[in-house]
Amino acid sequence: MAENVSRQESSGRGSSEKMKISGGHLVAKALKNEGIDVIFTLCGGHIIDIYDGCLDEGIDIIDVRHDQVAAHAADAYARVTGKPGCAVVTAGPGTTDAVTGVANAFRAESPMLLIGGQGALSQHKMGSLQDLPHVEIMRPITKFAATVYTTERIADMISMAFRECFHGAPGPAFLEIPRDVLDATVDVDKVRIPEPGKYRASTKSVGDPRDIERLAEILVRSERPCVLFGSQVWTCRATEAAVEFCKRLNIPAYTNGAARGTFHPNDEHHFQQTRRYAFDNADVILIVGTPFDFRLGYGRRLRADATVVQIDLDYRTVGKNRDVSLGLVGDVGAILSAVTQATSGFIDKGTAKREEWRKRLRAEETRLEQALLPQRLSNAVPIHPLRLAHEIDAFLTEESIFIGDGGDVVTFSASVIKPKAPGHWMDPGPLGTLGIGTPFALAAKRARPDKEVICLFGDGAFGLTGWDFETCIRFNLPFIGVIGNNSHMNQIRYGQIARYGKERGEVANYLGNVRFDEFARILGGYGEEVKEPDQIGPALRRARESGRCALINVWVDPDVFAPGTMNQTMYK
Repeated sequence: MAENVSRQESSGRGSSEKMKISGGHLVAKALKNEGIDVIFTLCGGHIIDIYDGCLDEGIDIIDVRHDQVAAHAADAYARVTGKPGCAVVTAGPGTTDAVTGVANAFRAESPMLLIGGQGALSQHKMGSLQDLPHVEIMRPITKFAATVYTTERIADMISMAFRECFHGAPGPAFLEIPRDVLDATVDVDKVRIPEPGKYRASTKSVGDPRDIERLAEILVRSERPCVLFGSQVWTCRATEAAVEFCKRLNIPAYTNGAARGTFHPNDEHHFQQTRRYAFDNADVILIVGTPFDFRLGYGRRLRADATVVQIDLDYRTVGKNRDVSLGLVGDVGAILSAVTQATSGFIDKGTAKREEWRKRLRAEETRLEQALLPQRLSNAVPIHPLRLAHEIDAFLTEESIFIGDGGDVVTFSASVIKPKAPGHWMDPGPLGTLGIGTPFALAAKRARPDKEVICLFGDGAFGLTGWDFETCIRFNLPFIGVIGNNSHMNQIRYGQIARYGKERGEVANYLGNVRFDEFARILGGYGEEVKEPDQIGPALRRARESGRCALINVWVDPDVFAPGTMNQTMYK
């Protein structure tokens, strides 16, 4: 360690002088030890010694234009890489601006650490610059939130925060470090920087082996099973286990959230349009790594008399909002693999029936997809949102990471766009946060520069964090942005019109006709406007060929609403 901290020497000349290290350099060393290779930040006087330490440790620093973007980017980096992300913001408004990004990571079960500045301990309760009770603010939306009170404890507290990020279902942590704690220097031999391999326990638990046997028996006896895979399948990197499970037991599969892409679009066990039909007719429904929240009608969308089994990383999620026949807690990939292996010990009673069931679902899937074709291929002007989604789906390759950031236009896309590989779909998650698109694109491209990144925005969503399009240009992190521009916050507009009539339904949701393609060009990116549906594909290809950050401004019909928008219970 002494060689690495030579810059932090004491002022003494004697050979017996002890080596010193500052708090900011301890932060950087602890982050490096955790595998952090980049931080996302917006500068502030409370945190600058962390930058100095990161430069020494070879940790990249990406500075953004809004603290919320830094937190979103750290969240996205964790999702793409499987490693924790890290954002560093200053005290007061820096930390409060980051709250939304942390809250989004909390609901999406994404492991990230937010480090916030704080006034000096010596000025505690004196009204120092940007002093706020950050820990109290962050505690309800993190798995761990604390203040570091001494410089010697900085690295230890960082390791503690990261450990909590992976306790059960992953999530964010927060540490505030007062300015005098961060700037102070301490003797190197008085600090401890824990090594992850020596303080982390295995998280690949399969739970109770007897429950594995029970689930195996339930499934082999089932005639009409189906499974919904949620984001934890990607969190646990359980793609192979999920595919093998469905293949071996011949079970139709649906996906939501980050699990989208688990199956290739042409996989015979992958279904997208018939989830409601399956839930209404299945005898066994397996819910893996996703809660019974609003997306599942709090469990009410599952057939009442079906056998329902839930597998989740978090004990608190199992059986929440709806009773289950069997609940298993542990790593979803380890459990799926164990169940697949356990089924070999049973006589399969339902093979023929399950094949009939799968063919029945495929026929219904084909019927529903055919019903969408007139809208997907529509030549209407303004452009139908389903035509835009259709063109994007055709444009995606095996190497394209797709990000959805918006309300109604992204709801349309979810029924059409099929990522071609695991980990290639990103959305905000259950918090439904608008504005994740640009920071997610920035982080995804930084994490996987070999991938093409494509983001579909609503025009309202882009307006929230769109200025960091310039950050992507500045750091040479190109992505293709497509803005479905209907000049409104259309998902909310639908509900207002439905409830109050058209005259009052147009209040507070009109955004104006903004030329986002010109905005891209002003900042040095590629921009193009599209008004005709047959020009969407060529515009996307020109954006790809440009090699630059790009915004394709596509004018879509403001008076067409997604079925998912119209079926939301809050509008009933």
